[in-house]
Amino acid sequence: MSSTLIAQDHEVHHHDHDHGHHKESFITKYVFSQDHKMIARQFLVTGIIMAVIAMLLSIMFRIQLAYPEKSFPLLETILGKWAPGGRLDANFYLSLVTIHGTIMVFFVLTAGLSGTFSNLLIPYQLGARDMASPFMNMLSYWFFFTSSVIMLASFFVEKGPAGPGWTIYPPLSALPKAMPGSGTGMTLWLVSMTLFIASQLMGGINYISTILNMRTKGMDLWKMPLTIWAFFLTAVLGLLAFPVLIAGVVLLVFDRSFGTSFYLSDIVVQGQVMNFEGGSPILFQHLFWFLGHPEVYIVIMPAMGLVSEVMATNSRKPIFGYHAMVYSLIGITVLSFIVWGHHMFVTGMNPFLGGVFMITTLIIAVPSAVKTFNWLATLWRGNIQFTPAMLFSIGFVSFFISGGLTGIYLGNAALDINLHDTYFVVAHFHLVMGSAAIFGMLAGVYHWFPKMYGRHMDSKLGYLHFWLTFIGAYLVFFPMHFMGLDGVPRRYYSFTEIEPLKRWVSVNVFITWSAIMAAVAQLAFLFNFVYSIFFGKKTTQNPWNSTTLEWTTPVEHLHGNWPGEIPTVYRWPYDYSKPGHDEDFIPQTTPYSQTLNSNLPHDFEDHAAGLAMHQEHPTNEQEVK
Repeated sequence: MSSTLIAQDHEVHHHDHDHGHHKESFITKYVFSQDHKMIARQFLVTGIIMAVIAMLLSIMFRIQLAYPEKSFPLLETILGKWAPGGRLDANFYLSLVTIHGTIMVFFVLTAGLSGTFSNLLIPYQLGARDMASPFMNMLSYWFFFTSSVIMLASFFVEKGPAGPGWTIYPPLSALPKAMPGSGTGMTLWLVSMTLFIASQLMGGINYISTILNMRTKGMDLWKMPLTIWAFFLTAVLGLLAFPVLIAGVVLLVFDRSFGTSFYLSDIVVQGQVMNFEGGSPILFQHLFWFLGHPEVYIVIMPAMGLVSEVMATNSRKPIFGYHAMVYSLIGITVLSFIVWGHHMFVTGMNPFLGGVFMITTLIIAVPSAVKTFNWLATLWRGNIQFTPAMLFSIGFVSFFISGGLTGIYLGNAALDINLHDTYFVVAHFHLVMGSAAIFGMLAGVYHWFPKMYGRHMDSKLGYLHFWLTFIGAYLVFFPMHFMGLDGVPRRYYSFTEIEPLKRWVSVNVFITWSAIMAAVAQLAFLFNFVYSIFFGKKTTQNPWNSTTLEWTTPVEHLHGNWPGEIPTVYRWPYDYSKPGHDEDFIPQTTPYSQTLNSNLPHDFEDHAAGLAMHQEHPTNEQEVK
């Protein structure tokens, strides 16, 4: 009953809005917007800007790794005291690595990816006028934007931004005097991340409420696209995991500012014995990684959903194993909470406990493998249309496989102890999480750009962007596996002072130039993105011949999505190339009575079950009437 009332109130509100009972100003339409479509664009543009900044930071520290003995006057011109004589300051190098990792993991791959497409697609694909709480949705974006500004502002404090690494392990993060990046910059990092987590919690509550309460008539759970399942379970993960990091951060603030000893014990700073006892930095690692490993799936699951949708559409085939795909997402969601200890095999963990985490880590590879084989089966013998979005989806699967295989090595405690602090780990997570999630996000941008902006991105520039980025990413991260196997440590400022590691300097030069090539390739995307917003080819209502609900809305945006009644859903979202039908797709809104030549017995069973469920639990105003 409560869900019905919510939906009724929501429907009436937007009905009034659509009939022009109040007009939006520039500020309420483009800045403090409560329209899910505009908020999605705000998340996307902010995420792209943050990604460009993170990419520039990575180029700076890659230059240091490739040419540790050379000076570059341009660096001193740009960075001033942080690059005296044209060489990066060692402490500032750690700050660059820290902020690069923080921005990419949280601000780009979490907020930029999930914030953009959850906002865009949840109301569209479920048949809702907007989110359950448009106001909370607006707050979610502005908390994210404020946290981004504070994170970047840390570059302008006297001692520079945070430097203890994106995992902010104590004691470097708990002692303001430990290093330059442990001071005010670290405090700003903590403030920024607190606001960011508040943003994510508000967004997650909104996404879950909308999915559970505001589906249109006929849209039961088994008729939802895989994108919606992915966004729903991602929101559940965030809602359960992010508060644990907040708890860890609060204790860290107490240690930094109020003399407590949650994470500190027997610390000596510059010959002075500090008054800390009884704490343990291992406690922080447990709290951090209890979020940190679900965070990996908070990043990758939305990309999985987007890729599933793009692949089915461009293969002109039903997604293979729809139910198995959903159950594997649920399995990943549950298992992700009991594998965090594999990040801590090197902390002296009890071998029995390490064995438990090793087993759960290897088990979580099973649902991931199910998804991978289902994607490959969807591609098999499909009538594939190689759009830029499809290429990025296939690239996602490639990175997910190649990066995921190395995760099996790192999930084994005996092997991880040797590989953990080496470049092997850098290679692994940049492929399986970084590159794969970025490719999933780019697939989503190319595919849903017409729905966001009413125009198409240029395909030729899209192909150029894909091939340069795909090749560049492998050239950057694949050699790092071999560096790690040889014991090259990560987070080192220079390798030239360690004789056995000097032979890898030439490989670092190769990796750096590959990274520069991949960065230059993003200029093609940025030009394509901005140019196409204003001058791209205008789109039709359903340019990809897709089956899902978002393509039934008009090209011109209106706050409320559909000008009249919301369409009713009759079938699942992947009726492509159905034998007996005259077209190779059947929209979800097409009744079975109009497709008599292609109907199958189980269609009617699914439809009857869905109708029975909705008669017991009506979900919108039309059904109440």
